[in-house]
Amino acid sequence: MERRTFLSSAGAGLGAAFSPRATAAASSQAAAIDFRYAPLSGQTAYCFPDDHCKSLVGERGELRYGHPGQGKGIDYFPVVVEFSLEGMESGRIAWQRLEAPGIPIVHTRIDREEAFLELTVFATNEPGEGRIDNVLMVVWPRAKSEVHATPVITVRTRKAVTGRGQALLLDGGAVFCASDGPLGRVSDNGSAWRVVAGAGVARPGAPLRRFLRFPQEGQPLERFEAGLKQPDGLLDSARRWWREYRPFAGGVAWRLAGRHGEFLEACARNILQAREVRDGKLTFQVGPTVYRGLWVVDGHFILEAARYMGHDAEAQQGLETTWARQSPDGGIFAGAGKEHWKDTGIAMFTLVRQAELSQDWGYFRKMTPQVLQGVKYLAGLREKARQEGSANGRYGLLARGMGDGGLGGIRSEFTNTLWALAGLKAVSEAGARLRMAEYKPVAEFYAGLRAACFRAMRAEMRRHPAGFEYLPMLMREDAQWNAAEEWARPRPQTGQWALSQAIYPGLLFDKDDPVVKGHIALMQACTQEDIPAETGWLPHEGVWNYNAGFAAHAYLWAGVRDWAQSTFTGFLNHATPLYCWREEQPIRGSLVSGYVGDMPHNWASAECVLYLRHMLALEDGAALRLLEGVGDFELAAGEPYEIAASPTRFGRIGMQLEPAGREWRLEFRRAPGPAPETVELPRMLGSRLSFVEVRGAGASQQGGVVRVAPDAAAWTAVWR
Repeated sequence: MERRTFLSSAGAGLGAAFSPRATAAASSQAAAIDFRYAPLSGQTAYCFPDDHCKSLVGERGELRYGHPGQGKGIDYFPVVVEFSLEGMESGRIAWQRLEAPGIPIVHTRIDREEAFLELTVFATNEPGEGRIDNVLMVVWPRAKSEVHATPVITVRTRKAVTGRGQALLLDGGAVFCASDGPLGRVSDNGSAWRVVAGAGVARPGAPLRRFLRFPQEGQPLERFEAGLKQPDGLLDSARRWWREYRPFAGGVAWRLAGRHGEFLEACARNILQAREVRDGKLTFQVGPTVYRGLWVVDGHFILEAARYMGHDAEAQQGLETTWARQSPDGGIFAGAGKEHWKDTGIAMFTLVRQAELSQDWGYFRKMTPQVLQGVKYLAGLREKARQEGSANGRYGLLARGMGDGGLGGIRSEFTNTLWALAGLKAVSEAGARLRMAEYKPVAEFYAGLRAACFRAMRAEMRRHPAGFEYLPMLMREDAQWNAAEEWARPRPQTGQWALSQAIYPGLLFDKDDPVVKGHIALMQACTQEDIPAETGWLPHEGVWNYNAGFAAHAYLWAGVRDWAQSTFTGFLNHATPLYCWREEQPIRGSLVSGYVGDMPHNWASAECVLYLRHMLALEDGAALRLLEGVGDFELAAGEPYEIAASPTRFGRIGMQLEPAGREWRLEFRRAPGPAPETVELPRMLGSRLSFVEVRGAGASQQGGVVRVAPDAAAWTAVWR
């Protein structure tokens, strides 16, 4: 079926309105989390938290080294080390797995007809040795009682490789690789160096083993040579380190059922593995390769996830790192470039959110001069728009800028103004609560820009082929809309990421706003593989994986629970079995799309952590909505969901949802903090459990919502 015909069919009947209990093809499918849409090409980190050596292992168990960062392609690795066996046939990857979600020791099995090779890749940092990557090659027979095998190491590099006994050297420098036995011939085939390790015999009870070590700090062989004879001891040491390591801190604790708990632990680890000190400042980085650095919008969500993990001091450092990027004119810029005007507004939004979660407004007060300078910068962009004669200027928005998320170049678009509004709203409301007169002009600027933007949005709404009205992020005057070939025109869903975030967490709209209804209908209409498709840099037959997290949050906030759950599950199913995501990937069967971005991409990790918290406790302005994302899927295992000391703008909360015979009970407690205006629970928990009572606090029912007395610090709710 032609793509547009498919979208028209998929979106038929959605209209401009939606039901809070919307049914969808996606939500009627099995909700299993089984990695069904995992990318076939990928990599994961096995380094330590805050490790400067961002060691990566690919889908075939190969080591990938030396990516220089932003500016080079995703596959630009100056050194790649592959492992195989001699023979005619090539190996087939049977599986790849972690020892546990929190233990990044990576096992890869490569099958041959007569034997299989298992690779175990892990990092160590033993006293006296320093930081080293380790690879244990183990050959097991399959069809015979014994097999003779010759392990082979292939080094793909432009540098010269030479052998010296047990060691390999790159360009004659420090040890690159050392083996537990003599290395054989080193041959250059023009594109790679091929090294033969010692041949041997593998039997069922006595496999052939070879242990290889890759020093990461230029250590001489004598510093780690003894370890070549004790691979099992080093492997056990690595296991112990990770078992004792806790990704959560500050009294924060989580317990989630099934795959949700696995993803939580792995994503927390992913975020901390990508983090490092740069220029003397702790930086929460997006990834280990092309996004090894600071991005303001990615950083907002990663820092929020860090707070949810209990890393308060580190999140504060990350916030200060963001604001250290402010230029003298007031603009804040990072990896996305200087035309990413929205970064200034996002930094303001982050400043407020971090103050809410910490319940400490001291840094917000201290940064008021910088905030006001940022507001002045945004006001200058509005004047710049008037002078440039674009649609942005005629509407009274910020100047034409870089939209991102599939909108490249300098364009007439909405994303920069939307995120600027979210930031201005956050700081002006915070200033009003704190009775800081300095923020009154900010509120006035926000009100004027908001009114102009809402007039522009009404004027720029379009009709989708499926029959509903929606707001594109690219304005009508952009010449690409009139491209001769339909294939070259913008996708309606391109760049909608910023609108998702303006809806939630930006809270710029009421739930019944036509822009919100159109956005939700659009996300539903473009869903493929259970998530919105063609929303980013892959305009044809590709998915921007963690964009699904943005859409799931918008659904959750809007009360479209079925779609929130199915979309979040689809997002998890686009991860690899190593619990990490590539930024964008082709849909299955595509012949035109490729892979985009870093991996592990930790905005994706952050989106996972955030949704898992928000499905239990969602802050909706002055309302605290509990169990908004809990349905039959979450209840099916009959296991508890629990969070402790989780920060909110209302103070830290604890929740324990667990079965008790025929009932499910929620134990809730809230530490001191500003009381919410309302605390809400669903009347129906899943499709079968009805609300019975609240013990320890007053409660009332209104439609499908139960409201609990907001000033109550502890109570128990029951469903049966």
